[in-house]
Amino acid sequence: MTSVHKLGTSDLEVFPLALGGNVFGWTADEAQSFAVLDAYAAAGGNFIDTADSYSAWAEGNRGGESETIIGKWLRERGNRSDVVIATKVSQHPEFQGLTAATVKAAADASLRRLGTDHIDLYYTHFDKPEVPVEEIIGALDELVKAGKVRHIAASNISAERLRASLDFSEREGLARYVALQPHYNLVSRDTYEGELRRLAERSGLAAVPYYALASGFLTGKYRPGAAVDSARAQGAAKHLRTERGRKVLAALDGVARAHDVEVASVALAWLAAQPTVVAPIASARTVDQLPALLEVAELRLTDAELTELTEASA
Repeated sequence: MTSVHKLGTSDLEVFPLALGGNVFGWTADEAQSFAVLDAYAAAGGNFIDTADSYSAWAEGNRGGESETIIGKWLRERGNRSDVVIATKVSQHPEFQGLTAATVKAAADASLRRLGTDHIDLYYTHFDKPEVPVEEIIGALDELVKAGKVRHIAASNISAERLRASLDFSEREGLARYVALQPHYNLVSRDTYEGELRRLAERSGLAAVPYYALASGFLTGKYRPGAAVDSARAQGAAKHLRTERGRKVLAALDGVARAHDVEVASVALAWLAAQPTVVAPIASARTVDQLPALLEVAELRLTDAELTELTEASA
Protein backbone atom coordinates (compact mmCIF):
# COMPACT_ATOMS: atom_id res chain seq x y z
CA MET A 1 0.00 0.00 0.00
CA THR A 2 1.16 3.53 -0.74
CA SER A 3 2.37 5.52 2.21
CA VAL A 4 -0.28 6.82 4.57
CA HIS A 5 -0.02 10.14 6.34
CA LYS A 6 -0.86 10.88 9.96
CA LEU A 7 -3.75 13.31 10.23
CA GLY A 8 -2.52 16.10 12.47
CA THR A 9 -2.38 15.16 16.15
CA SER A 10 -4.95 12.37 15.70
CA ASP A 11 -4.34 8.63 15.51
CA LEU A 12 -5.90 8.50 12.03
CA GLU A 13 -3.66 7.41 9.17
CA VAL A 14 -4.93 8.43 5.77
CA PHE A 15 -4.12 7.95 2.10
CA PRO A 16 -2.66 11.14 0.53
CA LEU A 17 -5.81 11.70 -1.56
CA ALA A 18 -9.21 12.03 0.09
CA LEU A 19 -11.99 10.82 -2.22
CA GLY A 20 -14.72 13.43 -2.43
CA GLY A 21 -18.24 12.04 -2.03
CA ASN A 22 -20.07 15.13 -3.32
CA VAL A 23 -20.82 13.42 -6.67
CA PHE A 24 -22.34 10.26 -5.18
CA GLY A 25 -26.09 10.40 -5.68
CA TRP A 26 -25.71 13.54 -7.81
CA THR A 27 -23.73 13.14 -11.07
CA ALA A 28 -22.77 9.54 -10.21
CA ASP A 29 -25.57 7.03 -9.56
CA GLU A 30 -25.19 4.17 -7.10
CA ALA A 31 -23.53 1.78 -9.56
CA GLN A 32 -21.03 4.41 -10.75
CA SER A 33 -20.35 5.44 -7.15
CA PHE A 34 -19.66 1.84 -6.11
CA ALA A 35 -17.29 1.42 -9.07
CA VAL A 36 -15.34 4.56 -8.10
CA LEU A 37 -15.22 3.55 -4.42
CA ASP A 38 -14.03 0.04 -5.35
CA ALA A 39 -11.28 1.38 -7.62
CA TYR A 40 -10.14 3.90 -5.00
CA ALA A 41 -9.97 1.21 -2.30
CA ALA A 42 -8.18 -1.19 -4.65
CA ALA A 43 -5.48 1.46 -5.17
CA GLY A 44 -4.90 1.66 -1.41
CA GLY A 45 -7.25 4.58 -0.77
CA ASN A 46 -8.88 4.71 2.68
CA PHE A 47 -10.06 8.32 3.21
CA ILE A 48 -13.61 9.16 2.09
CA ASP A 49 -14.99 12.67 2.51
CA THR A 50 -18.71 13.44 2.46
CA ALA A 51 -21.29 15.65 4.18
CA ASP A 52 -24.82 15.19 5.44
CA SER A 53 -26.08 17.77 2.93
CA TYR A 54 -24.69 16.02 -0.21
CA SER A 55 -26.54 16.39 -2.52
CA ALA A 56 -29.59 18.33 -1.38
CA TRP A 57 -29.10 20.84 -4.22
CA ALA A 58 -29.92 18.30 -6.93
CA GLU A 59 -33.51 18.09 -8.14
CA GLY A 60 -35.46 15.38 -6.34
CA ASN A 61 -32.82 14.98 -3.60
CA ARG A 62 -33.32 15.73 0.09
CA GLY A 63 -29.73 15.56 1.36
CA GLY A 64 -27.97 12.49 2.73
CA GLU A 65 -27.80 10.70 -0.65
CA SER A 66 -24.00 10.49 -0.59
CA GLU A 67 -23.86 9.12 2.97
CA THR A 68 -26.54 6.56 2.09
CA ILE A 69 -24.56 5.28 -0.91
CA ILE A 70 -21.31 5.14 1.07
CA GLY A 71 -23.10 3.32 3.90
CA LYS A 72 -24.51 0.72 1.51
CA TRP A 73 -21.05 0.24 -0.04
CA LEU A 74 -19.43 -0.23 3.39
CA ARG A 75 -22.09 -2.78 4.32
CA GLU A 76 -21.82 -4.75 1.07
CA ARG A 77 -18.01 -4.75 1.09
CA GLY A 78 -17.71 -5.40 4.84
CA ASN A 79 -14.74 -3.03 5.04
CA ARG A 80 -15.79 -0.43 7.62
CA SER A 81 -12.66 -0.94 9.74
CA ASP A 82 -10.38 -0.30 6.73
CA VAL A 83 -11.84 3.09 5.87
CA VAL A 84 -11.62 6.56 7.43
CA ILE A 85 -15.01 8.23 7.01
CA ALA A 86 -15.25 12.02 7.25
CA THR A 87 -18.60 13.77 7.16
CA LYS A 88 -19.93 17.20 8.08
CA VAL A 89 -22.75 18.99 9.90
CA SER A 90 -24.59 22.34 9.49
CA GLN A 91 -26.04 22.34 5.95
CA HIS A 92 -28.55 19.47 5.77
CA PRO A 93 -32.02 20.92 5.05
CA GLU A 94 -33.42 19.26 8.20
CA PHE A 95 -30.38 20.03 10.38
CA GLN A 96 -29.38 23.59 9.60
CA GLY A 97 -26.85 25.27 11.85
CA LEU A 98 -24.61 24.31 14.74
CA THR A 99 -26.65 24.54 17.92
CA ALA A 100 -25.91 21.68 20.32
CA ALA A 101 -29.26 20.02 19.63
CA THR A 102 -28.77 20.24 15.86
CA VAL A 103 -25.20 18.88 15.96
CA LYS A 104 -26.23 15.86 18.03
CA ALA A 105 -29.37 15.08 15.99
CA ALA A 106 -27.49 15.48 12.69
CA ALA A 107 -24.72 13.13 13.88
CA ASP A 108 -27.29 10.44 14.74
CA ALA A 109 -28.89 10.85 11.29
CA SER A 110 -25.46 10.57 9.59
CA LEU A 111 -24.65 7.43 11.58
CA ARG A 112 -27.93 5.86 10.46
CA ARG A 113 -27.32 6.65 6.80
CA LEU A 114 -23.71 5.47 6.96
CA GLY A 115 -24.80 2.31 8.78
CA THR A 116 -22.00 2.65 11.31
CA ASP A 117 -21.62 3.27 15.04
CA HIS A 118 -18.90 5.92 14.68
CA ILE A 119 -17.72 8.73 12.40
CA ASP A 120 -13.92 8.93 12.18
CA LEU A 121 -13.71 12.66 11.44
CA TYR A 122 -16.65 15.00 12.00
CA TYR A 123 -16.45 18.52 10.55
CA THR A 124 -18.47 21.62 11.21
CA HIS A 125 -19.24 22.28 7.54
CA PHE A 126 -19.82 26.04 7.65
CA ASP A 127 -19.16 27.92 10.85
CA LYS A 128 -22.17 29.74 12.33
CA PRO A 129 -20.76 32.79 14.17
CA GLU A 130 -24.10 33.35 15.95
CA VAL A 131 -23.53 30.11 17.90
CA PRO A 132 -20.91 30.43 20.68
CA VAL A 133 -17.84 28.23 20.13
CA GLU A 134 -18.42 26.90 23.66
CA GLU A 135 -21.77 25.42 22.58
CA ILE A 136 -20.35 23.88 19.39
CA ILE A 137 -17.27 22.35 21.04
CA GLY A 138 -19.39 21.17 23.98
CA ALA A 139 -21.74 19.28 21.67
CA LEU A 140 -18.87 17.79 19.64
CA ASP A 141 -17.12 16.73 22.85
CA GLU A 142 -20.29 14.90 23.97
CA LEU A 143 -20.29 12.98 20.66
CA VAL A 144 -16.64 12.01 21.19
CA LYS A 145 -17.28 10.93 24.79
CA ALA A 146 -20.26 8.85 23.60
CA GLY A 147 -18.01 7.07 21.07
CA LYS A 148 -20.06 8.34 18.12
CA VAL A 149 -17.20 10.48 16.77
CA ARG A 150 -13.47 9.76 16.95
CA HIS A 151 -12.07 13.15 16.01
CA ILE A 152 -13.44 16.60 15.23
CA ALA A 153 -12.51 19.14 12.58
CA ALA A 154 -13.63 22.44 11.06
CA SER A 155 -14.31 23.72 7.54
CA ASN A 156 -15.09 27.22 6.30
CA ILE A 157 -14.10 28.95 9.54
CA SER A 158 -12.29 32.22 10.24
CA ALA A 159 -8.91 32.25 11.96
CA GLU A 160 -10.49 34.16 14.85
CA ARG A 161 -13.23 31.60 15.47
CA LEU A 162 -10.81 28.70 15.00
CA ARG A 163 -8.44 30.19 17.58
CA ALA A 164 -11.31 30.71 20.03
CA SER A 165 -12.42 27.08 19.53
CA LEU A 166 -8.92 25.67 20.10
CA ASP A 167 -8.40 27.87 23.16
CA PHE A 168 -11.71 26.75 24.69
CA SER A 169 -10.94 23.05 24.06
CA GLU A 170 -7.55 23.40 25.71
CA ARG A 171 -8.81 25.45 28.64
CA GLU A 172 -11.66 23.03 29.41
CA GLY A 173 -9.90 19.78 28.44
CA LEU A 174 -12.50 19.01 25.75
CA ALA A 175 -12.22 17.44 22.29
CA ARG A 176 -10.05 19.60 20.05
CA TYR A 177 -10.06 20.11 16.31
CA VAL A 178 -7.36 18.02 14.60
CA ALA A 179 -7.97 19.08 11.00
CA LEU A 180 -9.15 21.94 8.87
CA GLN A 181 -10.87 21.77 5.49
CA PRO A 182 -10.13 25.01 3.67
CA HIS A 183 -11.00 26.08 0.13
CA TYR A 184 -7.49 25.98 -1.36
CA ASN A 185 -5.93 25.38 -4.77
CA LEU A 186 -3.56 26.94 -7.31
CA VAL A 187 -6.09 29.59 -8.36
CA SER A 188 -7.46 30.20 -4.86
CA ARG A 189 -4.60 30.70 -2.43
CA ASP A 190 -5.77 33.62 -0.31
CA THR A 191 -8.68 31.45 0.92
CA TYR A 192 -6.12 29.62 3.13
CA GLU A 193 -2.64 31.12 3.01
CA GLY A 194 -1.99 33.76 5.63
CA GLU A 195 -3.42 33.89 9.15
CA LEU A 196 -5.51 30.70 8.87
CA ARG A 197 -2.58 28.60 7.68
CA ARG A 198 -0.22 30.09 10.27
CA LEU A 199 -2.71 29.12 12.97
CA ALA A 200 -3.01 25.59 11.55
CA GLU A 201 0.79 25.25 11.53
CA ARG A 202 1.14 26.50 15.11
CA SER A 203 -1.67 24.26 16.34
CA GLY A 204 -0.60 21.07 14.54
CA LEU A 205 -3.78 20.93 12.44
CA ALA A 206 -3.85 18.92 9.22
CA ALA A 207 -5.27 20.66 6.17
CA VAL A 208 -7.54 18.64 3.87
CA PRO A 209 -8.32 21.16 1.10
CA TYR A 210 -11.55 21.09 -0.88
CA TYR A 211 -12.01 22.47 -4.43
CA ALA A 212 -8.48 21.11 -4.86
CA LEU A 213 -9.02 21.15 -8.65
CA ALA A 214 -11.07 24.38 -8.73
CA SER A 215 -14.30 22.66 -9.84
CA GLY A 216 -12.38 20.91 -12.63
CA PHE A 217 -10.47 23.91 -14.02
CA LEU A 218 -7.15 22.46 -12.81
CA THR A 219 -7.73 19.22 -14.73
CA GLY A 220 -6.83 21.17 -17.88
CA LYS A 221 -10.01 20.18 -19.70
CA TYR A 222 -11.24 23.78 -19.85
CA ARG A 223 -9.49 25.55 -22.72
CA PRO A 224 -10.40 28.57 -24.84
CA GLY A 225 -13.09 27.45 -27.28
CA ALA A 226 -13.54 23.99 -25.72
CA ALA A 227 -17.05 23.03 -24.65
CA VAL A 228 -17.18 20.78 -21.59
CA ASP A 229 -20.24 18.81 -20.54
CA SER A 230 -20.14 19.16 -16.76
CA ALA A 231 -22.48 20.31 -14.01
CA ARG A 232 -19.66 22.58 -12.83
CA ALA A 233 -18.50 23.95 -16.20
CA GLN A 234 -19.50 27.55 -15.53
CA GLY A 235 -17.59 27.81 -12.25
CA ALA A 236 -14.46 26.31 -13.75
CA ALA A 237 -14.48 28.27 -17.00
CA LYS A 238 -14.35 31.65 -15.25
CA HIS A 239 -10.65 31.06 -14.47
CA LEU A 240 -9.88 31.05 -18.21
CA ARG A 241 -10.82 34.72 -18.29
CA THR A 242 -8.12 35.68 -15.79
CA GLU A 243 -4.44 36.16 -16.53
CA ARG A 244 -3.57 34.07 -13.47
CA GLY A 245 -5.75 31.20 -14.68
CA ARG A 246 -4.03 31.17 -18.06
CA LYS A 247 -0.54 31.40 -16.51
CA VAL A 248 -1.30 28.54 -14.13
CA LEU A 249 -2.53 26.34 -17.00
CA ALA A 250 0.60 27.04 -19.02
CA ALA A 251 2.87 26.16 -16.07
CA LEU A 252 0.85 23.01 -15.32
CA ASP A 253 1.10 21.92 -18.96
CA GLY A 254 4.89 22.20 -18.90
CA VAL A 255 5.34 20.27 -15.65
CA ALA A 256 2.81 17.61 -16.72
CA ARG A 257 4.77 17.05 -19.96
CA ALA A 258 8.04 16.72 -18.03
CA HIS A 259 6.56 13.96 -15.82
CA ASP A 260 4.32 12.43 -18.49
CA VAL A 261 1.29 12.79 -16.23
CA GLU A 262 -2.03 14.60 -16.47
CA VAL A 263 -2.46 18.25 -15.52
CA ALA A 264 -4.74 17.30 -12.59
CA SER A 265 -1.96 15.16 -11.07
CA VAL A 266 0.43 18.12 -11.06
CA ALA A 267 -2.16 20.50 -9.54
CA LEU A 268 -2.78 18.01 -6.72
CA ALA A 269 0.96 17.37 -6.24
CA TRP A 270 1.58 21.12 -5.81
CA LEU A 271 -1.18 21.25 -3.20
CA ALA A 272 0.08 18.15 -1.39
CA ALA A 273 3.53 19.75 -1.10
CA GLN A 274 2.22 22.86 0.69
CA PRO A 275 2.72 23.32 4.46
CA THR A 276 0.06 21.59 6.65
CA VAL A 277 -1.61 19.81 3.68
CA VAL A 278 -2.05 16.09 4.39
CA ALA A 279 -4.51 15.03 1.69
CA PRO A 280 -6.26 17.13 -0.94
CA ILE A 281 -9.87 16.17 -1.68
CA ALA A 282 -10.88 15.36 -5.24
CA SER A 283 -13.93 13.59 -6.61
CA ALA A 284 -14.33 11.28 -9.58
CA ARG A 285 -17.64 10.70 -11.34
CA THR A 286 -16.24 7.75 -13.28
CA VAL A 287 -13.45 5.22 -12.75
CA ASP A 288 -11.62 6.73 -15.76
CA GLN A 289 -11.13 9.98 -13.85
CA LEU A 290 -9.45 8.27 -10.88
CA PRO A 291 -5.90 7.43 -12.07
CA ALA A 292 -4.95 11.10 -12.56
CA LEU A 293 -6.09 11.82 -8.98
CA LEU A 294 -4.41 8.77 -7.43
CA GLU A 295 -1.11 9.82 -9.04
CA VAL A 296 -0.70 12.38 -6.22
CA ALA A 297 0.36 9.51 -3.95
CA GLU A 298 3.48 8.91 -6.07
CA LEU A 299 4.23 12.16 -7.92
CA ARG A 300 7.00 14.32 -6.42
CA LEU A 301 7.65 17.70 -8.04
CA THR A 302 11.10 19.29 -7.95
CA ASP A 303 11.69 22.48 -5.95
CA ALA A 304 12.04 24.35 -9.24
CA GLU A 305 8.69 23.03 -10.49
CA LEU A 306 6.96 23.92 -7.22
CA THR A 307 8.42 27.42 -7.40
CA GLU A 308 7.33 27.83 -11.03
CA LEU A 309 3.74 26.89 -10.17
CA THR A 310 3.73 29.07 -7.06
CA GLU A 311 4.95 32.07 -9.07
CA ALA A 312 2.47 31.46 -11.91
CA SER A 313 -0.37 31.42 -9.39
CA ALA A 314 0.73 34.54 -7.46
